Amino acid sequence: MLHKLYYWIMSFAGHRHALWVLTIVSFAESSFFPLPPDPLYMAMILGQREKAWSLATICTLSSVIGGVLGYYIGYALFETVGLWIIKFFDFQEGFIQLKHSFQKWGFWIVALKGLTPIPYKFVTIASGAIELKLITFIIASIVARGFRFFSLALLLWHFGPSIKDYIEKNLMLVTIGGISVLILGFLVVKYLW
Repeated sequence: MLHKLYYWIMSFAGHRHALWVLTIVSFAESSFFPLPPDPLYMAMILGQREKAWSLATICTLSSVIGGVLGYYIGYALFETVGLWIIKFFDFQEGFIQLKHSFQKWGFWIVALKGLTPIPYKFVTIASGAIELKLITFIIASIVARGFRFFSLALLLWHFGPSIKDYIEKNLMLVTIGGISVLILGFLVVKYLW
């Protein structure tokens, strides 16, 4: 079943609407959506390595624009939408600590947390809630998200065929590793923040 899902994602990566889906998921993940764009993003690069840089640009820009929506949720809609998102992900205590960190390290929190498996939506909402300067937020987001997507593009572009072969041979291990990183991000947010 896992192999069927993998091959479906790989085949969908070449679909004529895949770029739109990638853009939408990258946008939504930065503000409210629980799943990252990485599986589709990686499949699209592995399927067409020559598009690695344009895909990294699209993911970076759509993620930053989605982050501005997250910022707005924190800034103007925190009492309704923002709190609902925080409660949905059971991040109330971590969010309070994140807000305190923002008051001291604003730019660096956005820049560094955007690189980690910690869900970026929490950073975007917190940025708006504490009223971090919007330009500071945007610059830090471009740095963080750009580094993340372009680094992954570089690795996949450089090692493409060998990584694709490794993934196909060790699909269960790669899947468990990816899910573990996602769960780790949520656990770090819940228990260490």
